[in-house]
Amino acid sequence: MEKIVILGSTGSIGKSALDVIRSNPDRFKVVGLCARKSSIELADQARLFGVEDIAITDETTDTSFKYIIKGRDAAINLIRKTSPDIVLNGISGAAGFLPSLEALKRGVKLALANKESLVVGGKFVKAAARKYGAKIIPVDSEHSAIFQCLQGERREDVEKIILTASGGPFKDRPKETFASITPEEALKHPTWSMGQRITIDSATMMNKALEIIEASWLFDIPGEKIDVWIHPASIVHSVVQFKDSSFKAQFGIPDMRVPIAYALAWPERLRLDLPRFDFHNTMSLEFSKPDEVKFRAFRLAHNALKKPDTMPCIMNAADEVAVDQFLKRNLSFDRITDIVERTMEKLSGEKADTIEELIELDRKTRLTAKDLI
Repeated sequence: MEKIVILGSTGSIGKSALDVIRSNPDRFKVVGLCARKSSIELADQARLFGVEDIAITDETTDTSFKYIIKGRDAAINLIRKTSPDIVLNGISGAAGFLPSLEALKRGVKLALANKESLVVGGKFVKAAARKYGAKIIPVDSEHSAIFQCLQGERREDVEKIILTASGGPFKDRPKETFASITPEEALKHPTWSMGQRITIDSATMMNKALEIIEASWLFDIPGEKIDVWIHPASIVHSVVQFKDSSFKAQFGIPDMRVPIAYALAWPERLRLDLPRFDFHNTMSLEFSKPDEVKFRAFRLAHNALKKPDTMPCIMNAADEVAVDQFLKRNLSFDRITDIVERTMEKLSGEKADTIEELIELDRKTRLTAKDLI
C-alpha cells in the first residue's frame, strides 16, 4: 500500500481524491490530511479514513482533534512527520509552493494540482525534482492530458502543445458589459465544479494563461509553442501536435477523478466506476481561437515567460489579490486583469535569485496590488 498525504483535502480536488482512494482501499492508505480552516469537515475525513495526523494552516481555527499540526508551515510539517510515498497537493494559490518543494526534497511522487507551484517558482521546483529524483505528475486535467499524450514520445518530436479551455461563462458576452458582472455570475462555471478562485480565473481566462506558464515549466517547452483552443464541451482535455503533422488528444468526461486517479496510480491506471463517454450521442466537438482582445491574460502570460524567474510570480500574486477583492465587491470584474497588468509593469525590474527573495517578491507584489486597488 502506498501512503498518501492530501493537502487541501476539504477542497474540490481533495474530496475527489478521497473518493478515488475510497474505491481503492487495498492500494492506498491516507496518512495525513491538511486544510486551511475547515476543522469539522477535516476531522470527519480523518475519522472516515482512519487518519491520525491532520494539519490546519490557519492558526486561528479552533479544533478539538487530538493529533493536530497548526500554523503557516503545517503542511510542510505534516509531510515531514508522516513520510508519505505520494503527496497530492490540492492547495489553492501560492501557499502550495513550499509544500511542493518539501515533497520533492523527500524524493516522493508529487501529484500536482497546485499550478502555482510551477507558476511562482518553476525554476526551484524543477531543480528540486532533478536533485532528489522525485517525479511530478500533473493533476490539472489539461496537463494530465498532455502528460498522457507524451507517454512513449520523444520531446524533440513535439511541434506544439494545445491547451483546451471551456471559455468560461462570458466567452460570448460583450466586453463593454464586463464591469457589471457580479461574483454570483462569475462563479457559475458552465462545465466544471471548482473552488472560488479558479472559477473566477476561468471567467477572466487568467486560469488558462497561468496554465500556459505551468505547461512551459512542466514540459520544458517555450511559450510560443503553446496554444489555447476554446472547446466548450470540455471533452477533449488537451492536444499534442507532432512534427510529422499528426495530433494526439486525450478525451474523456469532465470529471477530476480521472486525472487524479491517473496521477496517483501512474504508470498504471485504476478502474473507475464513472460514466463512459458515448461518441454516438455526443455534441459536435467544436474548437475556436480565444478572443485575446477581450481576454488579455494570454498576452500577460507570454510577457511573463520572457522573465520566467520573477514575472509569473508577480502575475499570480497580483491575480490572487484582485480576485479576492472582486469576491469582496471591492473591485469590478473588468478591472481584475487591469490590476494584474499594472502590478506587473510596476514591478518589472524586480529580481529573485533565491527562494527567500521569491517569497519576499510575492509579499511585495500583494502589497503593490492592494495599493493599486
